[in-house]
Amino acid sequence: MYRSHVLVCGGTGCTSSNSQAIIDTLEKEIAANDLTEEVKVVRTGCFGLCALGPIMIVYPEGCFYSCVQVEDIPEIVSEHLLKGRIVTRLLYDETVENEGEIKALNETDFYKKQVRVALRNCGVINPESLDEYIANDGYQALAKCLTEYTPEQVIQIVTDSGLRGRGGGGFPTGRKWALTAPNKAPQKYVVCNADEGDPGAFMDRSVLEGDPHCLIEAMAIAGYAIGATMGYVYVRAEYPIAVRRLQIAIDAAREEGLLGKDIFGSGFDFDMEIRLGAGAFVCGEETALMTSIEGNRGEPRPRPPYPAVKGLYGCPTVENNVETFANIPQIILRGADWFASMGTEKSKGTKVFALGGKIKHTGLVEIPMGTTLREIVEEIGGGIPNGKKFKAAQTGGPSGGCIPASLIDTPVDYDNLIAIGCMMGSGGLIVMDEDTCMVDMAKFFLEFTVDESCGKCTPCRIGTKRLLEKLEKITEGKGTLEDIDELEELCNYIKQNSLCGLGQTAPNPVLSTLRFFRDEYIAHVVDKKCPAGVCKSLMHYEVVADKCKGCTACARKCPVGAIQGAVKEPHVIDQEKCIKCGVCMDTCKFGAIVKK
Repeated sequence: MYRSHVLVCGGTGCTSSNSQAIIDTLEKEIAANDLTEEVKVVRTGCFGLCALGPIMIVYPEGCFYSCVQVEDIPEIVSEHLLKGRIVTRLLYDETVENEGEIKALNETDFYKKQVRVALRNCGVINPESLDEYIANDGYQALAKCLTEYTPEQVIQIVTDSGLRGRGGGGFPTGRKWALTAPNKAPQKYVVCNADEGDPGAFMDRSVLEGDPHCLIEAMAIAGYAIGATMGYVYVRAEYPIAVRRLQIAIDAAREEGLLGKDIFGSGFDFDMEIRLGAGAFVCGEETALMTSIEGNRGEPRPRPPYPAVKGLYGCPTVENNVETFANIPQIILRGADWFASMGTEKSKGTKVFALGGKIKHTGLVEIPMGTTLREIVEEIGGGIPNGKKFKAAQTGGPSGGCIPASLIDTPVDYDNLIAIGCMMGSGGLIVMDEDTCMVDMAKFFLEFTVDESCGKCTPCRIGTKRLLEKLEKITEGKGTLEDIDELEELCNYIKQNSLCGLGQTAPNPVLSTLRFFRDEYIAHVVDKKCPAGVCKSLMHYEVVADKCKGCTACARKCPVGAIQGAVKEPHVIDQEKCIKCGVCMDTCKFGAIVKK
């Protein structure tokens, strides 16, 4: 028995902040202080508060050390682990009470409204340890299905829970399984979509890195329910930590008889393999994903037939994403009513979001469906930094839309988001402040979509390119009011005629910003100005003569020599030469240069 456990985040975020060096130093210092038999170091998955990494939690005290550096380790070991004195200067400030008492992590603003189901083991267990997963009820759900329930009963439990696909479409999971199960075939498949191509999204990656056995167990349950004996996890090659840990978990499960032949002596066979994707966004679409697994170029197929009838290798196939599967074991163990008690009438359970952009607490959160955007941004996320105002939040990435400040009290669930022209997507949530240009934001997502279009259908291949050209024209100050009308018309054409979900949803960022921020489009076209001061072609820098001290600092820093003026005399910017890099404004200590 160990008297202390030190949990260090080993997710991609903290690993990129050098958490491995922290673990190595920690183990050396523990050994040097003869604490090896008393203190255990555990490398976990993501804790969620990515903005504070590298992160370390010491139990049983529950001390949450944030932004830990290698040079801090000797002090933590000698003071806290050896002498029992908490190093308060390294604690996450919200866990420290006024009297110096330590507040539990789940009482902080970031965590207290979260309900962890899909992420329940992330940041808690060593993801490379089968024993730790089993100690936290691992594989009990699979055992229960194989020994107590028929496949039909498993499907009914999932159906009654109200679980909907967390990959973006929100299709009822139980219904998808029920459509696949009756189809007779020599072979059926279970496929997990771990491609996760949305910019800023890392929910599925974090589950794979922090709790890979959960996915294995859930896919085996799905296989039992529909009569499949083989599963594939399609994961992007850019997730090396996730891929390595998942393979470790698959090997361990297979060695212990939790994958393979005759699982739990039930006569049920199920095995699985990993397939690496090259990072194509279109392979998040289920038919393109299956085409890629088959070794072909990842392009979508016309539907029908649907994968439930003719999917991978022409066989009936169930496909869900990582987060959807991560809910399954808990639904089986705790019951459909338990899961359905969370969320809203038509959107049950919880949803994992990757918070990013202009927000204090970037990271991973899991909240009940129906939580308002205001609660997510202002309470959980800690609000907008630097005193700026909240302007909008983009949900669903390139396939989604924006929620403006006027709708910040919107409950976040599938139906409410669709009603305002947005979508849940896989869970990326990018917060924007007053300095964001919504036209430029729409252009950014269109650039992504144009690059990622597979080119199979004309509406997407050509239409998105024409959309981008219109947006570029507007942001360069060359647009007309007719261009805005044509943008809207083209968006609707692309939505109605594209082959797959990528093309059908590609216009959403444009339509959404046109709906809520049309005045910004008009300002770009009529006034030839970018209200947010982002679009370079529509802005310029000026020197405020009354404030200029003539120190020449800006002139010396200007890379193109566009600033002229004598010492101790007001300077002038030559607008013809200026490349609008902003170096002059950053250099001036007197606030004498303004952006207009």
